[in-house]
Amino acid sequence: MPSTALAGIRVLDLSRILAAPLATQMLADLGAEVIKIERPGSGDDSRTYGPPFAPGPEGDRTDTAAFYLSCNRNKRSVTVNHASTEGQELIRALAARSDVLVENFRTGTLAKYGLDHESLRALNPRLVYLSVTGFGQTGPYADRPGYDGIFQAMSGMMSVSGHPEEPMKVGVSMIDILTGLYASTAVLAALRHRDATGEGQFIDLSLLDCGLASLSHFAMNYLVSGEVPQRRGNGGYGGIPSQAFPCKDRPIFLVAGNDKQFAAFCAAADRTDLLQDERFATTSARIAHREEILPVLEAILRTRTRDEWLTVLDAHDVPAGPYNEMPEVFADPQIQHRGMLIEVEDPASGQLPMLANPIRFTATPVEGYAPAPALGEHTAEVLTSLAGVTQRQLAALRDRGVV
Repeated sequence: MPSTALAGIRVLDLSRILAAPLATQMLADLGAEVIKIERPGSGDDSRTYGPPFAPGPEGDRTDTAAFYLSCNRNKRSVTVNHASTEGQELIRALAARSDVLVENFRTGTLAKYGLDHESLRALNPRLVYLSVTGFGQTGPYADRPGYDGIFQAMSGMMSVSGHPEEPMKVGVSMIDILTGLYASTAVLAALRHRDATGEGQFIDLSLLDCGLASLSHFAMNYLVSGEVPQRRGNGGYGGIPSQAFPCKDRPIFLVAGNDKQFAAFCAAADRTDLLQDERFATTSARIAHREEILPVLEAILRTRTRDEWLTVLDAHDVPAGPYNEMPEVFADPQIQHRGMLIEVEDPASGQLPMLANPIRFTATPVEGYAPAPALGEHTAEVLTSLAGVTQRQLAALRDRGVV
């Protein structure tokens, strides 16, 4: 079973693609009942975002993309056509019995169907209503569509990522992922407020806002100094060294974030003479003389293999790690010990590998996972139990394409 931390919380999930579905998956992992509303016949767009697609039990492939599986576990799928009058009534009936509603339609879309916050608040004043959009509910760009890469470019994330001569987006959909985390935190805070006051509220969350907020110390450095941050490739903005270095064979990432760690590195490298150089003796001095010290460190690191360096640096308590490709990540003994790779029984695929939730509770652990649901798998169960639909009515709704 998922964690019981949010047991008793019902989430009506009208979201698609990645950012908002990640938020509702987090809530589901933490024990909330999440009912995912999908379009009849096609469902969430991300079901088709393959290849790769989930494998079938006989080695063939299913029609469900791995992308969809990454952010929809522990949910129940209900198909409802929200553009139909009857479909809108069904969603309103479910919203009246839910604690949270999450949607990521373009600004103003759901108001056309009477499914906006103000309309549903009249039915359920305790409802926490989260809207995730590209640019937010207000402002000159509020009506624009957008995707992760656009927000990485506009928020400044690309301006600080990549090599000096070329800005580059982060490989994963980082702003979607960060927005999902902001969203789940916002919902939990709103639920706390609701439980204290009896009142729900509207949460306006913008991917562009979240992308900018995630720049953190990069943005703060600029605001304090007025200096535009420079792209440093695999180099960091903290202490020196804090970046990838080539070794005799393969690279490592090395961080000596304070003077004690730098002294330990110098001892490991048998170069304690560097500590006598006033340009390198302190963290601030090393940052100021970055261009002088980095070639020295690169020359030192090239003298041994990656594994030799990792062994000696570990012995001297210097933070360092290998550059891993995906097979090495999942073969890493620490990753295996932490149980980050799990398998779930999936009706369509058999044993399906999956990433575990990284949160470790003592009292309310996440102890099991349900696979992402098949399209409409729970339509009958949910609508008959929560929306008062009879089996005869359900059949008629199916005939009319409402569900």
